[in-house]
Amino acid sequence: MTNTSDTTPTPGGSDGSGGSGTSGVRRVYARLVVSDGPRAIDFYRAALGAEEVERYTDPDGKIVHAMITVGGTPIAVKDEDDADPAPTTLGGSPVVIALDVEDADAVADALLSNGATVVYPVADQPYGQRGGRVADPFGHLWMISQDIEALTPEEIQERTTAMFT
Repeated sequence: MTNTSDTTPTPGGSDGSGGSGTSGVRRVYARLVVSDGPRAIDFYRAALGAEEVERYTDPDGKIVHAMITVGGTPIAVKDEDDADPAPTTLGGSPVVIALDVEDADAVADALLSNGATVVYPVADQPYGQRGGRVADPFGHLWMISQDIEALTPEEIQERTTAMFT
């Protein structure tokens, strides 16, 4: 079992603890490349309550950069181009965006009613969460997780091991 939640940050934050450290990283956020930026932003607004912060377009109206927030977390959105293809062009995405939510069923229903498709249905999981996975209409994968049991890291590891044996 590996539990890194009780590690001590190194001085200067070079361990990713939020300090400036030597890397100069100030913030990390996902950038979702999509086939139709305006429609994607509308989807994220309707399904997840996203708020649009900014939008910049090329002369043809394609989004070269937009910033939305979901649950206070920034997410960039842009239309695909030759340098940045969308998951639908690539045949899928290996990246899964995780949503920690209060009601997994309600969030899944909102995503599905706005055009997402089920990858794994929402169900109680042995590691103390209720959750599932959906694909949005633009090929991005979203994992929905709701805590339903308070488990120790050791209990989670025991149950995880049992899932694979």
